[in-house]
Amino acid sequence: MRPVREVATKNGQTYFVTSNTSQWRPFFKHERWASLFLTTLYGYRPERFALHGFVVMPDHFHLLMTPTDSLERAVQCVKGGFSFRAKKELGWNGEVWITGFSDHRIRDDSDFEIHQRYIANNPVVARLVESAEAFPYSSANGRYELDGFPQGLKPQNFIDASGAAEAAPLQSEPAFAESKLAIAQNEQRMWETI
Repeated sequence: MRPVREVATKNGQTYFVTSNTSQWRPFFKHERWASLFLTTLYGYRPERFALHGFVVMPDHFHLLMTPTDSLERAVQCVKGGFSFRAKKELGWNGEVWITGFSDHRIRDDSDFEIHQRYIANNPVVARLVESAEAFPYSSANGRYELDGFPQGLKPQNFIDASGAAEAAPLQSEPAFAESKLAIAQNEQRMWETI
C-alpha cells in the first residue's frame, strides 16, 4: 500500500527533494546535461519555488526548495521542463527520469542544516571531489544564487515532543556547545547509515 503524499499547496513549507534518472543512467556526468539541468532549474525560480540548495549528481539530484504553489507542480516543472529541453537541445529521445520523486518536509532549522550539509557533502562522499566547494554542480561551491533561509522554520530548541513550540531558556555557552555537539553526532550517525 502506497502512503498518501502530504498535500503541499501554498503552505510555505520547505522540502528536501530527490529524484533519480531512468535506469540510474549517469546523464549528468556530462557537462552539457548538468548545465542544461541547472539552466532549467533556475528558469523556474522564483516563480515556482524558492531554491535554498541543490546538487546534481551523475544519476540523481537533491534540492532544498520552498514551492510557491504545490510541491508536485514545482518538481513537475523541473523534471518535465528538463526532459523537454533534453529532447529538443540534446537530441535525447528516451526516458530521462524514473516516475515520481521522494521528499522530506523540513521541520526546523536543525533539519534544514542537516540536509544542506548532506547536499554539500554528497559529491565528497561519492568520491567525485575532495571538497564540497570543488564540485561544479552544487550550491556548496558558492557560485550560484540561492534564496534566503526559509521563513517559518522553528529553531530546534523550541520544538517539544508533540511538535508544539515552547519557550526555551537562555542557554549558557557550555550548554549551547553541548547541543551543537549532539546535532553533529546525529548527523554523523546519518552519514554512517548511508
